[in-house]
Formats: sequence, structure tokens, C-alpha cells
Amino acid sequence: MIRWLKMSAATLGRGIGSGDIDPVALAQTYLDAIDAHPFSDRIYTIVTHERALTEAACAAERAKLGQRKSPLDGVPVSWKDLFDSVDIATEAGSLLLKGRVPNADCEVMQTATTLGLVCLGKTHMSELAFSGLGHNPSTATSPCINDHAAVSGGSSSGAAASVAFGLAPLAIGSDTGGSVRIPAAWNDLVGLKTTSGRLSLQGVVPLCARFDTVGPLCRSVEDAALALAALEGSKPVDLTNVKLEGCRFAICDTAAFDDIREAPLAGFNSAIECLRKMGAVVERVKIPQAQAALELSGVLFASEAYGTWKDQIEANPGAMFKEILLRFRSGANVSAPDYVAGWRKLDQLRIEYYAATAGYDAVLMPSSPILPPNVARLDQDHDYYVTENLLALRNTRISNLMGACSLTLPTGVPSCGLMLVCPPMQEHHLLRVGAAAENAMA
Repeated sequence: MIRWLKMSAATLGRGIGSGDIDPVALAQTYLDAIDAHPFSDRIYTIVTHERALTEAACAAERAKLGQRKSPLDGVPVSWKDLFDSVDIATEAGSLLLKGRVPNADCEVMQTATTLGLVCLGKTHMSELAFSGLGHNPSTATSPCINDHAAVSGGSSSGAAASVAFGLAPLAIGSDTGGSVRIPAAWNDLVGLKTTSGRLSLQGVVPLCARFDTVGPLCRSVEDAALALAALEGSKPVDLTNVKLEGCRFAICDTAAFDDIREAPLAGFNSAIECLRKMGAVVERVKIPQAQAALELSGVLFASEAYGTWKDQIEANPGAMFKEILLRFRSGANVSAPDYVAGWRKLDQLRIEYYAATAGYDAVLMPSSPILPPNVARLDQDHDYYVTENLLALRNTRISNLMGACSLTLPTGVPSCGLMLVCPPMQEHHLLRVGAAAENAMA
């Protein structure tokens, strides 16, 4: 049964379907692993033992009757602590929300549960989801699988750690500026950022509603495809017969490589070589709209985040981690005319960006230009915290600003990912191309 802790969600689902895996035994195996793990308190905010076993028992009965509701029926999943869950504390990593207990599951959790996914519990995160690092002195800081003294990435920090440390086969996180893809990349996982508006945000604690998205962190592109279908109640995309031959990719040669560290660059270059060996055409392309969009980040992200949380923050600022508090307050002085003008400019940049990249199957970038920073140094060095946080988020923010869907894949270099970016609502195309790229790098 221990082998189940390293299997993909899709493989576990097939085992349940064939009768080789009992969902109750599977859930108990994961619950036991969580209870015994030395990092469990830094990964999970709460473990829902009773709910997991009840849902697993229902899945087992459906499997016996041949009435499974989805390929992931009976497969355990962890949920980031900003997804409302009935009678379970949902505090979004912040003491500002301490004791907040919703009376209903959020919509995506309702959909996933209806399709048979088994809730293991809630995972730690950056406070109110406003950091790409995952460092949270207020609650807990999850470790990176490749360096336990480093952060796991944020804001879906515990989500990534739950899968990387074998404490969940699948995790559900959120991505506003990189919060699925950064922790996925730093923990050698697959992470899918969906298009804004594709998945419901009803019952999800907000950060910036116009950028917030829901997405999975997992072990394979197949897992990501099945998770997307489970979250939206749709049919999974067909990933058979995928190939790179004839595909055309554009490397974003604007902004994405500024100040990049040695290991992420090596991982990216290795990945590109794999794609080319399998017949893909890969070209470096200047995309000035990427830099122009990044320059709007402070106006658009910080102002909306502060506008969303201003009353709660200023009623109790001492309850917040100082670095997160400063980041929220950086949006306090953005004027309404500047905010409106910023969105008008971004809308035009999006038109130009998609015109410039229309002939390509995806735009490619390193998922992050840096490796996971050291926790102790983040605590002690304010300038280091700010620099690393902005760099961590830099590349992923490009796709958020462009309203795109995006996927990060492990490159084989620890904590270094390859990011693919596609136009809005093209998740199925992205997943097929991503599956082909995954095969090429295997």
C-alpha cells in the first residue's frame, strides 16, 4: 500500500476502476502517512479524517456496483485553505480570518466531491495568497521537497508540499500571479493555471477577483487534465496520440530571462533541446507586450488586493506578517483613474500579444528565474524578501496579465520548470501539447 503514495492520481483511479485498489484502504493509507509525517503540521492546516473515510466508503460502494462517477472517483485530494469547506475552518493563511468556518463547500469542491474526489483536508498557504514564496510566519511555512530549509513556493505552498512529500496524490490550489505554477515548479510537479472565469470562484476567498483562478498541482499532465474535468464537471480532454512533430513554439525573449539564475536556465535549455529532438520548431521571439504588461502590475494587482481587504487589514494590521502587510498597502495610493487607465492599456496589450504569437502552439518561458529561497534569510533580510518575491512571480505573472492559460512541467533539473502559455480557454490544446512535451522530457 505504501506504493500508492507515489502513484499518480490517474493511476490510482484506474486501480480503483479495475478493483485492485479499495478507496477506503487508499484514503486510510494517506491519512496514516499524513499523521506520521514530521512535516504534516507545516503542510496541512487540518486533516479531515471522518470526511475522507465517509467519502471513500461511498466511492468504494459505487466501484463495486460499476457506478463510478469519474476517472478520479475515490482518489484523495488536498485543498488549499482558501476553498470554503462546510464546518471546516477556512482561514486563507491569515490570523485576520481566524475562526472562520463556512457553512457550505465552495462550488468547485461541490463539483469535485459529486464526481467522487475524497477530501483529505486543507493545506497551508501564503497569507491571503499575496506572495509567490509561501513563507508564512503567522501560521506555517511548508518546506520544499528539494531543500527543507527553503520555502516551497506560494501561495499554494502546502498544496505543492502535500503532493511532493507523498501526502496527497492531487492538490487543488489557486493562481493569481503564479501561485499554482511556482510551487509546482519548485517541487518538481505539474501545475495548471486555468483561464480566468473558466472555473467558479464562488466560495473561494478572493485576492484579486479579475486575476484569481483555480487549478491543480499534480504528478502528471494526465492528472491535471482529469482534475480540470472534475473541477468543472466536464469530459476530460483526450491525451492519446499527442506529438511534438509539427508544433511551433515561441520562446518569450522579452523580460523572461532577466536576472535568471544558472539552474533555471540550465533546466529550460535542457527542456528546449528535448522538444527540438522530437521535431518541434522552437524560435526566440521578442514580445515587448510582456514587459509593458509587467509594468502595470503594481497598479492592477496591489490596488485590487488592497481594495478587497482594506477594511479587515486596517482594523487589525498587527495580526499580519509584516511583508504581506507592506505589499497590500502598496496599493493604497493607486488612483481610480490610474487603475481604469491601466486596465484599458492591458486590454490593448493583450490584443497585440495574441496577434504577435498567433502562429505558435504555445509561448515558452522558465517557470521561475530563481530557485526556492532560504527561509531563515527571508526572515532576516527585507530587501532579499522583496527581490526574491518579485523575481519568483515575474514570469508567471505574464500569463496572468495576458489572461492566458498556462502549464508548468518538471525539466529534470530540481526545482526548475518549463512553462507553456496558451490563449484564453485553450486548456485542452495546452494539455495535449503539454502531454507531448512531458513525454519528450521523460
